[in-house]
Amino acid sequence: MAREVIRIRDEFYIRSSSPRVDVRTRVLKQGYTFAVFDRFGDIETFGSRELGLYYQDTRFLSRLTLKLGKDRPLLLSSTVREDNAVMAVDATNPDVSRNGETIIERGTIHIFRSKILWERKCHERLRIQNYGRAAVDFSFSIELDADFADIFELRGTKREHRGSRMKTQVSLDGLVLAYEGLDDRLRRTRIVFDPPPTRLSESVASFQIRLDPGHDATYRWVIACEMDSDSQVELKPCYEKIIQEAAGALERVHAREPQIFTGNEQFNDWLNRSVADLHMMQTETPYGLYPYAGVPWFSAVFGRDGIITALQCLWFDPSVARGVLGYLAANQADTDNPEQDAQPGKILHEFREDEMATLDEIPFRRYYGTIDATPLFIMLAGAYYRRTGDHAFVESIWPNVERALEWIDRYGDLDCDGFVEYSRKSEHGLANQGWKDSHDAIFHRDGASAEGPIALCEVQGYVYGAKTAAGELAKILGDATRSRELSKQAEALRRRFEKAFWCDDLSTYALALDGNKQPCRVRTSNAGHCLFAGIATEEHARRAATALTDETSFSGWGIRTVASSEARYNPMSYHNGSVWPHDNALIAAGFARYGLKEAAAMVLAGLLDATLFFDLHRLPELFCGFPRRPGESPTLYPVACAPQSWASAAIFLLIEACLGLSVSAPEQTLIFSKPILPAFLPKVSIRGLRVGDARIDLLLTRHDEGDVGVNVLRRNGELQVVVLK
Repeated sequence: MAREVIRIRDEFYIRSSSPRVDVRTRVLKQGYTFAVFDRFGDIETFGSRELGLYYQDTRFLSRLTLKLGKDRPLLLSSTVREDNAVMAVDATNPDVSRNGETIIERGTIHIFRSKILWERKCHERLRIQNYGRAAVDFSFSIELDADFADIFELRGTKREHRGSRMKTQVSLDGLVLAYEGLDDRLRRTRIVFDPPPTRLSESVASFQIRLDPGHDATYRWVIACEMDSDSQVELKPCYEKIIQEAAGALERVHAREPQIFTGNEQFNDWLNRSVADLHMMQTETPYGLYPYAGVPWFSAVFGRDGIITALQCLWFDPSVARGVLGYLAANQADTDNPEQDAQPGKILHEFREDEMATLDEIPFRRYYGTIDATPLFIMLAGAYYRRTGDHAFVESIWPNVERALEWIDRYGDLDCDGFVEYSRKSEHGLANQGWKDSHDAIFHRDGASAEGPIALCEVQGYVYGAKTAAGELAKILGDATRSRELSKQAEALRRRFEKAFWCDDLSTYALALDGNKQPCRVRTSNAGHCLFAGIATEEHARRAATALTDETSFSGWGIRTVASSEARYNPMSYHNGSVWPHDNALIAAGFARYGLKEAAAMVLAGLLDATLFFDLHRLPELFCGFPRRPGESPTLYPVACAPQSWASAAIFLLIEACLGLSVSAPEQTLIFSKPILPAFLPKVSIRGLRVGDARIDLLLTRHDEGDVGVNVLRRNGELQVVVLK
């Protein structure tokens, strides 16, 4: 294993032991708890290193292996239910021999496992049925362990010291495994079985079973993640009750969202999985729901990820945006702290509560090393108001918006040249602080790394969008003078940006300006974000779109992060040639903003085709950027998070882009600007869309000539529907 460890400039690289990687995992998440199982429903010590049951970025269970006698069952199938609540596994027995004679033929015993996470507990039910014609006697066992590893240990970060594993407590029906961390916190994994095992040791629960023909037996167990002085209430395996509670919670979530159905079953599968993934990734905080970034490596609050996810699904469910804005406003930096890369007014990059973060072994307990979250926060505040008309909430966070604007002008522009740039202050923080934060993501045409401070092209677009949005909010809140000032600042930035970033010979915007104000003349997807933010001129937007959709940039599945013509292009890299769904969705929205609907539809079609090949029709965080080959699937990226919130939310922004859908709640208006539907989407039904107090059902139909008809099926309340041709 040691020979497979890769160290890259001491960055926080996610290690992959490639010969051992199995991407076919099954994920459950609920609240602050998540679990990654293999396809058997097990947590094995070989294969994917991320397997485990986690709470607050600590692995509370590192082994859970079901065996019939000495062997694993034969897997028939496994899946996660469409609503992401339950994992289900069907398996059967291998041939069971005794003294050289087969006493139970394979396929005689059916094994059905189902499991669900609820309130820091994993509930599992095992049903075993005999389909043979004779009674069977056999044993099965469950092997268990908990290493209490920190998520950053599993990502490859070495630790000098660890806490102490406590003596395992064994009772008649369960175990307590415990660990006292160097942060003086006690972490416990408590396991209870019903019925109790025949034998129970510190690491194995064994059961003896006899089944007559046609009979079955059911076993349940619950695994709880406990911290410090959590009350030692009686722990009962109650699988059926938890299923009912989870179903009720999901019904309440669905009640606030519109229901979307299309004339394409493959699209519906992608859509339904995306909705379920968004539900799963949302975590209740004191400020509302927050979409954690991704499982397993980023199941935490990330500022940029949360904002972009909220922007993507804003028309569909604005409550996500409110939760994100509330959380980030409450955690806005108020001091200058170089170790956290923090300055007053800056918006959070990442928040962790694991042992290593608490001990400052990693800098991410409360870390602000992001250059784009602050302007994106302001953009989201403006977009949220347009979507909801929630005057009181926007007024409550306006001081945070003003502080964010002050950060942009005072701290973001390091050399007072009118552009926002980054240069990390923390020795252990991120070297690159845009969304492409790999150590090698920002470079010049010859492949040489760009030296900082770095002014990214998309960040200037976000600042333009932020000042435009803040100007609109200032006007709404009664400060016309401030509104005019911000609008002038935005327009001045647009002029500076065009002069400094446009590369006429490349027909695109430079990736960045380096510390010497030299442009990184590289064709990248970052330019598409400039269209999304609206800073591009009409002519340059069209030319950039053409560059982004040619064969060097568009793989056939999606737009690459870096064009294949560039020096550092590598389709297997994290940020230098791969395809990211959220990146593509933002670019498609940028195309649509400038009326380039066919280009937006091309992006939608590529990603839809890709979902056909991905497990559970789930778009991962990213995939490789190899050219599309006839009859072959996209190439997976080995350590991509799946699900990933902004990948899940991409479909909603793609729908918005193609339909030209926008909402103005203050004016009680729903607008469809030059809507198009690709040939594979003959119709789209949207039922129960809420705008203020109004609710509407719509049917959009594609006509043979490509025109789209918008029909209002039901309308409750005052809401005007406008279709712009």
